[in-house]
Amino acid sequence: MIRLGVNIDHVATVRNARGEPFPEPVAAAHAAVLGGADQITVHLREDRRHIRDLDVELISSGVAVDLNLEMACTDEMIAIAKEIRPDHVCLVPERREEVTTEGGLDVAGNQDLIAKTVGELKTAGIGVSLFLDPDEQALLAAGEVGADAVELHTGRYANAKGEGAVMRELLAVRKAATTGKQLGMRMHAGHGLDYRNVWRIASLPEIEELNIGFAIVSRALFTGLTSAVREMRDEMLRARELVRDDL
Repeated sequence: MIRLGVNIDHVATVRNARGEPFPEPVAAAHAAVLGGADQITVHLREDRRHIRDLDVELISSGVAVDLNLEMACTDEMIAIAKEIRPDHVCLVPERREEVTTEGGLDVAGNQDLIAKTVGELKTAGIGVSLFLDPDEQALLAAGEVGADAVELHTGRYANAKGEGAVMRELLAVRKAATTGKQLGMRMHAGHGLDYRNVWRIASLPEIEELNIGFAIVSRALFTGLTSAVREMRDEMLRARELVRDDL
């Protein structure tokens, strides 16, 4: 089985664009659950450009599925996570000037800080994953800091042009997923995945979870969020069925 985490950050982006109280991220979370979302993912950024503290609190307390909180390794975010107690935290790099997260964590270059953050969160009973590029050294470092899981950054795969480039990036993700699994970590993936490219990633047996936001929220403008989530989940499950049929 493969899980779908639905990222609803862009619902908050629309709300904040006009300074209105709607559309409400918590209502979007409920709609996503109706469509089959296994968890809700939100990124609480330092600048609060989309998701806000109250959104996280309301989703944590009022939505029936797991909450996956994406956040940077800062004292402020650690304190918020320990207070709200999401089911999972995904540690991500963060730069104010980026439009969206542009790459994976530099675990080797920040090993002490990340190990400390992982330890504090796990002591608080929160599962921790690291958002990493599909890179062998990054995965080895992730194992050393005690992460429960790794979310592989699929941006290069999603943005690749031409079948040769797509296959090279897919093979990199597959190799990284195999390595991470061998190191005893659960393997997730996300970033840039949409209805056209998701099936190849979803078909990798080592991948247990995908976190997808922009494509689903974009489709929801035309179909509604519940239908958009259901359609993405169906694509993922169809990919898994095809793999099983080939075995």
